[in-house]
Amino acid sequence: MGVTVERTKDDLCRILVEGEMTIYTAQELKDQLLAPLEQYKQVELNLGAVTEIDSAGLQLLVLVKTEAHAQDRTLSITDHSPCVLDILDLCDLEGFFGDTVLVHVAEPTP
Repeated sequence: MGVTVERTKDDLCRILVEGEMTIYTAQELKDQLLAPLEQYKQVELNLGAVTEIDSAGLQLLVLVKTEAHAQDRTLSITDHSPCVLDILDLCDLEGFFGDTVLVHVAEPTP
């Protein structure tokens, strides 16, 4: 699990999460994902490199989104990995996060 924080300008912070978002990494990720909300009005969370996510990882995403709203911050999730798309779909939470989700449709086999 790795987190890269890129501060692009005064009010925007981009965060890349790589690896697992599971019960085993949730506590460490929690601190790293909540901290930027203290400094930045806008936070972009790139989940394109997430390889596994479980209910603890999903709860963490809900927490960060809720905290951003409570602090009058904007949190957007970008570049959803397939496992993130799967859990959001399974739990019917795409609308909760309100982010554009690109779904790649497989070509039909002839």
